[in-house]
Amino acid sequence: MSEKPKWNRVLLKLSGEAFAGDKGFGIDGSVVHSIADDIVDIHDNLGVDVAVVVGAGNIWRGMAGAKTGLDRAQADYMGMLATVMNALALQDILEQKNVATRLQSAIRMPQVAEEYIRRKAIRHLEKKRVVIFAAGTGSPFFTTDTTAALRAVEMDADILLKGTHGGVDGIYTADPNVDPNATKLDRLTFQEVLEKELRVMDTTAIAHCKENEMPIVVFDLMEPNNLRRLICGESIGTLVS
Repeated sequence: MSEKPKWNRVLLKLSGEAFAGDKGFGIDGSVVHSIADDIVDIHDNLGVDVAVVVGAGNIWRGMAGAKTGLDRAQADYMGMLATVMNALALQDILEQKNVATRLQSAIRMPQVAEEYIRRKAIRHLEKKRVVIFAAGTGSPFFTTDTTAALRAVEMDADILLKGTHGGVDGIYTADPNVDPNATKLDRLTFQEVLEKELRVMDTTAIAHCKENEMPIVVFDLMEPNNLRRLICGESIGTLVS
């Protein structure tokens, strides 16, 4: 395994559920510490520029809220605010590990985060700060997967890395937790993902990456050292390109 990174700048998409660990809800500090250690490793030891988009499924999902009778747009805004909570937790733990960070929010809240400004975010990456993006796109009806696709292209990242949890180590023909006959797929085209309706990311995110030729790797974030191994060129997870 080479210690030279395969990519110089990455956008890491973290699901909110990953932050909850085995608890299933809320923020498990030990899990966030583990995720932060992996980010610190590739940032400090491999020199990789790291931008992060966080979800909020451990706290709130807009679509789930809408099913309970809330207005969908209002429920989505609530979800955006929940991503800020996760982002603040990750920022705090990264800075405890002596990594310079900047948190940018798509919704203005100057007391806790910078407003998202593309050129400013790129400058932070150039100064070797980890940039964490919160509040989704700032608009309802879009997922944080779509945010990750947008920010990956905007930051001129080399690749979008979607970290999964729960032992799923890539894209399968079906949900491996439900279907014992599900087969792992090592490589797919964007068109295959769209045509087969493989629900690893929403169709808007996949279409945006396809249009802008932004490759995606879906991998098990919770497996120790997986992020480093992936960055150093090991064939881990599923590549979509």
